[in-house]
Amino acid sequence: QVQLVESGGGLVQAGGSLRLSCAASGRFFSINAMGWYRQAPGKQRELVAAITSGGRTNYADSVKGRFTISRDNAKNTEYLQMNSLKPEDTAVYYCNAQIKAVAGQLERNCWGQGTQVTVSS
Repeated sequence: QVQLVESGGGLVQAGGSLRLSCAASGRFFSINAMGWYRQAPGKQRELVAAITSGGRTNYADSVKGRFTISRDNAKNTEYLQMNSLKPEDTAVYYCNAQIKAVAGQLERNCWGQGTQVTVSS
């Protein structure tokens, strides 16, 4: 069974930095796109950043220039480097990955358990 395990959340002051990691474990054939989403209290979950298996990236306008998504395919891990953090970045951050369990099967949308990021003003 595939699991996405996140780490790196926490409390930081405005202007500070955090780095989130998400590692895929278990038995699977391949990982395609990966991404990070976030959900603030009372708001819908939103896409923060995404990266294809080839390294092409996409960012929400609100984080462009401040956040950087990357991945290490050899380690089945993705990262989110968050700089110049703002109080409005406070949310639970979830990693996401499109994972194919067995060759020839459709990809499955997998989620991490979420990690809290709190930015104080």
